[in-house]
Amino acid sequence: MFRSEIDMETEALKQKSLAGRTALVTGASRGIGRAIAVTLAKEGAFTYINYEKNEGAAQETLGIIEKERGKGTLLPFDVRNADAVKKAITEIAAQQGSLDILVNNAGITLDGIFARTREENWNDVIDINLRGVFNCSKSALRHMMRKRWGRIINMTSVVAEAGNAGQVCYSASKAGIIGLTKSLAKEIGSRNICVNAVAPGFVETDMTASIKENNREKLVDLIPLARLGSPDDIAGVVAFLASGGAGYITGQVIHVNGGLYM
Repeated sequence: MFRSEIDMETEALKQKSLAGRTALVTGASRGIGRAIAVTLAKEGAFTYINYEKNEGAAQETLGIIEKERGKGTLLPFDVRNADAVKKAITEIAAQQGSLDILVNNAGITLDGIFARTREENWNDVIDINLRGVFNCSKSALRHMMRKRWGRIINMTSVVAEAGNAGQVCYSASKAGIIGLTKSLAKEIGSRNICVNAVAPGFVETDMTASIKENNREKLVDLIPLARLGSPDDIAGVVAFLASGGAGYITGQVIHVNGGLYM
């Protein structure tokens, strides 16, 4: 007798590393955030796709998830707005019973020579990249601490530790995330909540698409693996950190950069 499709799907779901978990990925409409959302959903997590303005791109992310037979939904809010963040995460908990996995991915870069950097540019980068992590993590922790289980994964960058000319604002915001990650990991480890950071190198996204070809070639020459990364290279690491198999890893910065920075 052939097993029913429902039985087969149930068995397949049990084999996935994030089955039964609920995840929120900020800035998930495209690039690395999209790849992370798709990968978490593939691994069985019901995944909330956060975006601020680009609903069309977010819908594309959801379409990919559904095509892969994953589950998720859209959840628009501005990570800079603490009240909006709290409302959104409260909504997640009401719908799903908890929020198990938070991936703080939303971020921007406004590059330029430091001497010419305008104060509003500094504020914009810090507000989205660092204040956003603060807002989302604080709201998520209320639910994770109650359940005594959680994963917070913060997206930082290779330039947070290595530095990069023309990226003072971006580097400072991402370095702040590393300090937040390590301190928060020590503070809440006893609640069985792991907090880690993933530091991508140069990845093929919209953010790196503007690099001129000759500069791209020079950059690749500096990378031992001789290529820029892909969003999937980052997403796989995030999925592992979100899983039960990473339950003894916390306060770490995992560099995913092809050997550019060691």
